Amino acid sequence: MPTNTKESGLEDLIVNSLVHDNGYEQGENEDFNRDYAIDETRLFRFLTNTQKAEISNIGLSSTGSGEAYDLKKQKFLDFLRDEITKRGVVDILRNGIKFYPSSLILFYPTPSERNEQAKKDFDKNIWSVTRQLRYSNDETRRTLDFAIFINGLPIFTAELKNRWTKQSVEDAVKQYKVDRNPKELIFNFKRCMAHFAIDDEEIQFCTKLEGKDSWFLPFNKGYNDGKGNPPNPEGLTTDYFWKEPLKKNELANIIENYAQVIKEKDPQTNKIKEKQIFPRYHQWSVVKSLLFDIKEKDVGQRYLVQHSAGSGKSNSIAWLAHQLIDLEKDNKPTVDSILVVTDRRNLDRQIHDTIKAFTSVSNTVAHAEHSKDLRDAIEAGKKIIITTIHKFPYIFEDMGIAHKGRRFAIIIDEAHSSQSGNMSAKMNAVLSTTVFSDDDDSEDVINKLIESRKLLPNASYFAFTATPKNKTLELFGTPYTEDGKIKHRSFHNYSMKQAIEEGFILDVLKSYTTYQSYYHLIKIIEGNPMFDKDKAQKRLRKYVEAEPKAISKKAEIMVEHFYENVRFRIDNRARAMVVTGSIKKAVEYFDAISKCLEKRKSPYKAIVAFTGDTEHTDTATNKKDMVTESELNGFPSNKIEDTFKTEPYRFLICADKFQTGYDEPLLHTMYVDKILTDIKAVQTLSRLNRAYKNKNDTFVLDFANKADDIKDAFSRYYKTTILSDETDRNKLYELIANMEKHEVYSQKDIETVVDFFLKSAVRTKIDPILDVCVTNYESLDEKGQVEFKASAKDFVRLYNFIGAILSYGMPDWEKLSIFLTLLLPKLPAPKEDDDTKELLKYIELESYRAQKKEIRDISLDNKNYEIPPITTGGQIFVNDPEKDYLSHILDDFHKQWGNLNWQDEDNVKAIIKQVQQSVSKDEKYQNAMKNTDRETAKDEGKDATDRAMQTFMPDCMELYKQYVDNSSFNSWLTDVIFDGTYKREGARPQ
Repeated sequence: MPTNTKESGLEDLIVNSLVHDNGYEQGENEDFNRDYAIDETRLFRFLTNTQKAEISNIGLSSTGSGEAYDLKKQKFLDFLRDEITKRGVVDILRNGIKFYPSSLILFYPTPSERNEQAKKDFDKNIWSVTRQLRYSNDETRRTLDFAIFINGLPIFTAELKNRWTKQSVEDAVKQYKVDRNPKELIFNFKRCMAHFAIDDEEIQFCTKLEGKDSWFLPFNKGYNDGKGNPPNPEGLTTDYFWKEPLKKNELANIIENYAQVIKEKDPQTNKIKEKQIFPRYHQWSVVKSLLFDIKEKDVGQRYLVQHSAGSGKSNSIAWLAHQLIDLEKDNKPTVDSILVVTDRRNLDRQIHDTIKAFTSVSNTVAHAEHSKDLRDAIEAGKKIIITTIHKFPYIFEDMGIAHKGRRFAIIIDEAHSSQSGNMSAKMNAVLSTTVFSDDDDSEDVINKLIESRKLLPNASYFAFTATPKNKTLELFGTPYTEDGKIKHRSFHNYSMKQAIEEGFILDVLKSYTTYQSYYHLIKIIEGNPMFDKDKAQKRLRKYVEAEPKAISKKAEIMVEHFYENVRFRIDNRARAMVVTGSIKKAVEYFDAISKCLEKRKSPYKAIVAFTGDTEHTDTATNKKDMVTESELNGFPSNKIEDTFKTEPYRFLICADKFQTGYDEPLLHTMYVDKILTDIKAVQTLSRLNRAYKNKNDTFVLDFANKADDIKDAFSRYYKTTILSDETDRNKLYELIANMEKHEVYSQKDIETVVDFFLKSAVRTKIDPILDVCVTNYESLDEKGQVEFKASAKDFVRLYNFIGAILSYGMPDWEKLSIFLTLLLPKLPAPKEDDDTKELLKYIELESYRAQKKEIRDISLDNKNYEIPPITTGGQIFVNDPEKDYLSHILDDFHKQWGNLNWQDEDNVKAIIKQVQQSVSKDEKYQNAMKNTDRETAKDEGKDATDRAMQTFMPDCMELYKQYVDNSSFNSWLTDVIFDGTYKREGARPQ
């Protein structure tokens, strides 16, 4: 017979594979009890085969019959149904049930390596698949394509679709949402672990069916760092599903170590909500791969996991930490203690919730904020010890040799921010076997310090981040050779591209809106003093952006935009964040936005977030006072996250808080008034990307950054980030040469200071030597001071990093690093002749206007991004200032930031840009550039501009009239477009 290309053919393929290759039994509809949603035949066979005495005790032996027997059986099945409803099928399988007078096991877990009895018990589990399952008493014609059972209890349901018959996974999802009633017992929450929609190319799953509100997530491997699955030369693209996670051992592992039900408290209603967790493919895959690798290679390895923001890193870390506890090799634990380093409260809670589902938290997890906490936790046998990035130096400061010989797993959350050189060195020194004795001289101590910097041979490092820096890649990445260079990449990658394409996170660069500010400043003195032109422009820009008049105008734009575009989104629950560059600006925005809301008689309120205290003027009394965020908000700082979820709070105004690690799905819009670069840009804007029910998009309104700069920052982390080469160790010699030529210190100074320091000498012996070096530094001119201090900082920074990965120790570098670390805090800032400090006394902001510049869908290139290794500051240049008169400086400032006299300026600018793009693509013009001289190409460019202007005439008659009637404007526009396109297209040189 020809190949069965129908949906039934796919069903045949899956079921046959499970039965013939994986040892499943094939169930029949007659075995399925629709009243209780169980395979009754296999449930009682399992109980009878494994726990005959217990079954007899409750009166349900295999030989029983009659009305009394039927009544006992019904009571038992009622109890089992109610227990699953209450606890969920996962908990029932893990912990069994107690039905007087018996305790019943409903699943035998995966056996340990040498436990023969446990292996025999595990083999008694009954794995089965029933196809075309008639699940409903009401409509017996309705069927599921198949369902998976363990010992008669349902684990998964599945709907199949076949692209050969013009249906896809989306049709299967729709079938669950529209045609499958969640009130049917088998579809009740927690009755199954997950419900799968499957076709021959993609897979999705849902853990809670809610009709049209059901939220399906992808269960795909990903392809080319994007959605979908790679081609499979040996079968169907999706056959990994029944060949990998549906294997008996793998499915048992998921039941035992991944699937769980957690409880979350709604801060608004105080109601407890349950949430069923099931791993996505990349989460299951990364944990499984890491555990396999460490078991094969033992401790001492380094792993970098590049998983996109919002991709579930918290769960992945929690699952990894939990399973490392029980990981054994040769019947011995692979690690003694697991250290989790994080600054995220939600990860702390996540680990607790995860461990709680599998074992006792009190016996397993501890927190360490001080060195004693760490010592006590290890001595008490705590397996998982959670600490924060900023507590590192304090925890490891005085730890001695308590951990000699122990084996560690160190899991680092957001690794780019937690692995500074000093922090790593302190951690390694404590956890290693380094021992300092009274008999050690300075040389011994130096050598031991060098060794203590290195990554520990008795620890494995697991570094998780969405945005790996070059340091992180070189420390933890997997090295490989290409083009004669040693490059580094992640051990496992779940890219931002894949997360966006799969719909797991939202693309925050869609509809990216930038605003342009226009100002007019006036000179309020009669004279015309001269200032450094560049510094004056920067100071003026900073001044006008922070002026209350400017903040007030931008606050109006934000509130207006929120009301017109945001507030009703996400079922009228959408929130907005305002990102500011300073505490002062955050508080001023808090006041300005609050006033705007009051003026509107709005029910909404704002929250301000900053660290410490700041001066604030009470608008009612005009009294100045020092205030904290909690005083302004009216509630404690630790309540901000939960309070922001509740009404009437809709605006969160931040100064360097909540811009990393903050996970709030209701956050929809961000108003940015702060320069964001590289990782900061990605981390900050990614606060918006969390997917949520009925959250379909995000907005960013940016008053401070250019769209192209944001694009460049995101491009680094869109797919796989690769370190292009390893750090050049010889850069340290260059930095030493840069410092030595200024004769700030001598080699004798280094030797003496370091010797005193390592022998714990009193400060009065060290400070005089350093003070002489400071005097030498102060005698240098500005260029010399800048060069010396920059080189000293670069040396300490670079050595602190590469000290962990040097093949050979360099005592002279270690000594110089100690010396400079002591010297640098004493060095004053380089002399700087800044004549612009008085500038603001002489000017005044007369007018301010902010206008929308462009709305742009920023698209990222589909390619991996290579970042360079750590570099030093390079050659230092101190330019002579270019002086100019204040009136000229203001004229230049207005040329750049002032306003032209257009009625619809934004539209004019947008159309000019479109005209230029149209001209650059004009075929005749392109030919002229390639094959003629410059003048001929310019003539053809003029004709191309004419043609383009005709095309865009209906969109902007104001621009077209100027082009036709104003000859000077015509010439200017033609020249601008030609200069831009001719250079951009790279014409042949004449």
